[in-house]
Amino acid sequence: MELRRAATVLELTAAEYLFDGPVRPEWARRFLEAGGHHLFLAYEGEVPVGFVSGVETVHPDKGTEMFLYELGVAEPFRRRGVGRALVRELAALARERGCHGMWVGVDTGNDVALATYRSAGGKDDGMCAVVTWEFGPGSAEGGG
Repeated sequence: MELRRAATVLELTAAEYLFDGPVRPEWARRFLEAGGHHLFLAYEGEVPVGFVSGVETVHPDKGTEMFLYELGVAEPFRRRGVGRALVRELAALARERGCHGMWVGVDTGNDVALATYRSAGGKDDGMCAVVTWEFGPGSAEGGG
């Protein structure tokens, strides 16, 4: 397995089946061009088999942290250390870029994700709740 930082829209499009939906080239380009946005792909040969994305967040009194936005591994490659390797790669980049920590939101019932993050050195603080807002057609706040 080889880990590589994604640098082109073509690489992201080739890994599209790993994401929740189709890659939109304009969004992929915007992601790749935005400072502090990172995406690593895991390859078996030339086939992308997993990815992790992260975004650096900066606050005036907290400094910089890495937010692990999403991790995905193709079904046949799960439980083989791909996810752990990707998380460790993002954590190494976070350290290199001077982040004081890294965090991810995980559903409390997602035992597989929790095990992956713990195996990569993460600790569950047991104190996180996720509150969301949806903006768009049909949402209460979206004007729909």
